[in-house]
Amino acid sequence: MNKITLGIICGLAFGILDVLIMIPMPEKDKRKKTEAMIGAFLERFMVGLIIPNLNLGTGYVVTGIIVGLGLSVPTAVITRAYAPIIGIGVVGGLIIGLISNAVI
Repeated sequence: MNKITLGIICGLAFGILDVLIMIPMPEKDKRKKTEAMIGAFLERFMVGLIIPNLNLGTGYVVTGIIVGLGLSVPTAVITRAYAPIIGIGVVGGLIIGLISNAVI
């Protein structure tokens, strides 16, 4: 499979999964919740897109962990929700790295 195609598929899947996780989240302002969900989708989409297409010389699994962590930390700092955001980013990056190892 083409790396770009794999990245788009992984990005869409990870982004949609993250948005589904956020649906039950209580929020008084619907606009803020919508903005948070759009931002989360875009961040996770980029994690999925970048991992199969980036060669750090460490293998896809380590690359996935690094990218998942690196793209999640700024959002975690802004929202002060460190564990869930960084945890999902690292686990998602790891899984996408494993998928990339298996497919590419």
